[in-house]
Amino acid sequence: MGKRLLQSDRNARLLVDVMLSNAKAKRFRVHDFVVMPDHLHLLLTIDGDMTIEKAVQLIKGGFSYRLKKESGYAGEVWQRGFSEVRVENRESFLQHREYLAQNPVKAGLVSSPDEYPYCYSYLARRKHAGAEAQKKGASVGTTKVVP
Repeated sequence: MGKRLLQSDRNARLLVDVMLSNAKAKRFRVHDFVVMPDHLHLLLTIDGDMTIEKAVQLIKGGFSYRLKKESGYAGEVWQRGFSEVRVENRESFLQHREYLAQNPVKAGLVSSPDEYPYCYSYLARRKHAGAEAQKKGASVGTTKVVP
């Protein structure tokens, strides 16, 4: 993917939505991800009849379809193929997770992984904070001051 299609908030969020929608449909389990401006890193588990190729096809194809439908984008979206590394044990899993977290830092996009909004851990923290606020009866609103 030579173009930086994922650098816009709208497109990055669209890709996240496609991934998480597939995970919610139990097509695969997403453990972690980071959406970079021109590529995606993903840590997932597949089960049953699902293959890694099919899982990637669901993500890439789903994103391409929705991008074209929702924004009218007519160009090519993804490069052919993908690279895959199998995670064999917990240590390897944690090393890959750390690699994903550090990717936006190494690219100079943020100074800390906690600041990058297009990754699994950032979204999980926001979801958790919202749930905690809801438990405490907190609400968020906007009001205008009358001049």
